[in-house]
Amino acid sequence: MTTTRFAPSPTGYLHIGNLRTALFNYLIARQAGGEFILRIDDTDPERSKAEYVEAIKRDLDWLGLHWDRIEHQSARFDRYAEVADQLRDQGLFYECFETPVELDLKRKKQLNMGKPPVYDRSALALSEAERTALRAERKGHWRFKLDQSRIEWHDGILGDLSIDAASVSDPVLIRGDGQVLYTLASICDDTDMGVTHVVRGSDHVTNTATQIQMIRAIGGSVPNFAHHSLLTGPKGEGLSKRLGSLALRDMRAAGVQPMALLSHLARLGSSDPVELRGSMEEIVAGFELTKFGSAPTKFDEADLGPLTAKYLQGLELEGVAADVAAIGVPAEMAQAFWQVTRGNISTLHDLAGWWDLIQNGATAVIDAEDQEFVAQALLMLPAGPFDSDTWGAWTSAVKEATGRKGKALFMPLRKALTGLSHGPDMGALLPLLQKIPRD
Repeated sequence: MTTTRFAPSPTGYLHIGNLRTALFNYLIARQAGGEFILRIDDTDPERSKAEYVEAIKRDLDWLGLHWDRIEHQSARFDRYAEVADQLRDQGLFYECFETPVELDLKRKKQLNMGKPPVYDRSALALSEAERTALRAERKGHWRFKLDQSRIEWHDGILGDLSIDAASVSDPVLIRGDGQVLYTLASICDDTDMGVTHVVRGSDHVTNTATQIQMIRAIGGSVPNFAHHSLLTGPKGEGLSKRLGSLALRDMRAAGVQPMALLSHLARLGSSDPVELRGSMEEIVAGFELTKFGSAPTKFDEADLGPLTAKYLQGLELEGVAADVAAIGVPAEMAQAFWQVTRGNISTLHDLAGWWDLIQNGATAVIDAEDQEFVAQALLMLPAGPFDSDTWGAWTSAVKEATGRKGKALFMPLRKALTGLSHGPDMGALLPLLQKIPRD
């Protein structure tokens, strides 16, 4: 069975970069009728917060990325300890005692000598007496001993990859304070949970190489890895400093529609054009991982506006009935209100403004040269109630009486009734207006 996972750290809110990873893994699982796991990477007790876990769930629920099961890495520390012992027994896990300052000095020395800044494995040369003495001074951290050979695999996006393990430092898996780091937790979980496919950012390629060795060392099956390109701003600038402003909860608050966001990200960076989809089933059916490239992918938040508006325009009242009711539109007016406004909103937030105009009227905007014309026209407006024919009959009568036509006829009347120079078809809007200026 195809099994994928999304493993966010609950140390902050999900942003657009997280979503790209979550979406790809979700779509792969759904295409194969497999399992999508939400795995909370909460091994850091100081930074992990329950409020962020709940926020992650809310964001995924909002988007319709429903997980089949949820796992918490904080509940699996005993398992990670077992695997750490297994690696020690295999001679693949060794204790090191360098401080961050000492490691930094080593790296600088290697760079000055023109060598790659790779850990020199000096801890392996320590005698047991030396280790005992160092333990009395400081807490040791634990590294996985890489087989310094070439690691090769076929990446689902980047193609055939090869990394020389000798050019990579032995990864630290347990810190001096005892905290289990992501790499150890991840390879244990992927193995135990039967994860078959892992899609993540291209900044993890080197991590993947080391994890392949580790998974094999503990007897696991190596998943199919794929690394998507990193997102940049519209001008190619890095998003790292802006990701806080691209939090999914902020997009939700701004009125972005889930289907607009998902449609965009399911194609962005691929050889297929971005196309608005009407359902998750359509997105799943149209997703092809092999069509994505390795080049940095430009993401422009402004692209979500037109997609959101287009999505809303295609909805029937049933899709927004709760939103229409929430702003106070009576049930008997809801259908007519939605038909009139849906083509003139960017987000559902705009509905409140149209309802206020319909219910309370607008401040008339009348240019100086149109004052007499508008005054005469308003005197000719029937008393009501209005219907779909009122606007046409009224403007025809005004045209005959004043000689005005085209924009010179219609625009001043629209601005007088709505205070706006654009908006819905006036023939449909006029019957809904509850307050009409008469002078």
